[in-house]
Amino acid sequence: MLSKAVMRSIVAPRGAFGQRALNYAERAVSATHRDREIIKRRELEKEELRPLYMDFQATTPMDPRVLDAMLPYQVNYYGNPHSRTHAYGWESEGAMEKARKQVADLIGADPREIVFTSGATESNNMSIKGVARFYKAKKKHIITTQTEHKCVLDSCRVLEAEGFEVTYLPVDSNGLLDLKARFLPAKHLTSNHFYTSLVSVMTVNNEIGVKQPVKEIGEICRSNSVFFHTDAAQAIGKIPINVSDWKVDLMSISGHKIYGPKGVGALYVRRRPRVRLEPVQSGGGQERGLRSGTVPTPLVVGLGAACEIAQQEMEYDHRRVSVLAKRLVEKITSELPDVVMNGDPEQRYPGCINLSFAYVEGESLLMALKDVALSSGSACTSASLEPSYVLRAIGTDEDLAHSSIRFGIGRFTTEEEVDYTATKCIQQVKRLREMSPLWEMVQEGIDLKSIKWTQH
Repeated sequence: MLSKAVMRSIVAPRGAFGQRALNYAERAVSATHRDREIIKRRELEKEELRPLYMDFQATTPMDPRVLDAMLPYQVNYYGNPHSRTHAYGWESEGAMEKARKQVADLIGADPREIVFTSGATESNNMSIKGVARFYKAKKKHIITTQTEHKCVLDSCRVLEAEGFEVTYLPVDSNGLLDLKARFLPAKHLTSNHFYTSLVSVMTVNNEIGVKQPVKEIGEICRSNSVFFHTDAAQAIGKIPINVSDWKVDLMSISGHKIYGPKGVGALYVRRRPRVRLEPVQSGGGQERGLRSGTVPTPLVVGLGAACEIAQQEMEYDHRRVSVLAKRLVEKITSELPDVVMNGDPEQRYPGCINLSFAYVEGESLLMALKDVALSSGSACTSASLEPSYVLRAIGTDEDLAHSSIRFGIGRFTTEEEVDYTATKCIQQVKRLREMSPLWEMVQEGIDLKSIKWTQH
């Protein structure tokens, strides 16, 4: 919640209370490091019940119907889908092409525009590096945002090392790109569109759940002849998507975010107007030469089944998740003061709720809620003790960023689980605040920001 330097240097207010604040602060820092180790290494005891699962942005459980679709291709229909000389290969190839159509139907695409990958991380790498390198002779500028997934940001940094120019657009305090502000993509595109090859903006953010104005960005990109890529891993199957209406040229998809298997994903690559990629992976030239390697038939069958189920149940799932999310937020905020929802309250996917509990250390709260599986941010960056870069990008104070918890609600979440999580959260936040001298100071009417913390 506070940096180590601040914790070591607290001298005001002076006296016994100030010393108590100092002792508490130092304990909090060491406890945070210790909690990280406990969270990282602890295993369930033999008779201990598993915690409730409320982390659907990290991954989702496989839908049993998906498993049913996959099993025959794990046992009986095990042919290589690229073997063209016998029935085993033909069976697998037929299943693969059916899955390709199921994925395409979910996003309004042509099946020939779907390339199977190992997941959204590979799809993002292929899109950003592939487009940039193919068009580098004429265009060496890329635009993205500061709140993208780490694999997008790291891909851009790799390209910067290769001599490309990358513009990282800031977002507003609600997490959204303001298309009318001075930093809007149109400004960069109209001044650099002969030089810009790609714009990459995430559809739904994995930490705070905000939904970017993808359709408007797509129109700006198309009018400036710039390719538009979106990471839709958190949006696919949860909100209606049509790549033609959105004017998206490349879209990344992940299987395990939509109740499908892990280790499989897809990349949508538009055929008209045609998008060219330089392959990241070399080999036998499978998937139109864009992604070499044997396509894992059972996994893509599972991805296809998950997409078909999501298309059938999207409206019902969204309505149900919205009700549960509202129930969770209202229960917590009605009982606890100083709780902040991060991200825009309207333009968002309701199943991703990121709350900051002022005057509580997020890692301590996670440990207190050990019977509920939650996270303090992205699973991809949770090994770091630094506050979330997404929360920093939207201007969240460091102490609030350290106190954030992400609640994920999904297809299999029940009302009882939501009520239990809310009740436990309220209890533990109250308990932790009672232990906090900072909370005591606030209750006494002291403005913490007015206190000068100095070195001693």
